[in-house]
Amino acid sequence: QVQLQESGGGSVQSGGSLRLSCAPSTSAFRPYCMAWFRQGPGKEREGIAAIYESGTTQYADSFAGRFTISRDKTTKTLYLQMNSLKPEDTAMYYCAADRTLAPCTVEPTRYRGYWGQGTQVTVSS
Repeated sequence: QVQLQESGGGSVQSGGSLRLSCAPSTSAFRPYCMAWFRQGPGKEREGIAAIYESGTTQYADSFAGRFTISRDKTTKTLYLQMNSLKPEDTAMYYCAADRTLAPCTVEPTRYRGYWGQGTQVTVSS
């Protein structure tokens, strides 16, 4: 079973930036979709962005322009560049992947195959 490992989380001040990474345990992994989600304290898990194997991206409206999803085609590592961070961005961030040939949405239920353990992002004012 392929494992996904997130990294890059940490504490940052409001207005700062972070780049999260999500590395699969093998570069032979070829999911059709990969995506980023987050879950804040007492909140439901929400989708941020998704990326097709082709590189086409899909964003939830509230994150477009501030967050950027990308993927290294060689290593299959997934990235999330987060800029202009706000205290309300404080959450556990998760990556997910799925091999199903269906639209890459940002709904958590779309991703039944693989989830990482999460990386914590804390933004202070």
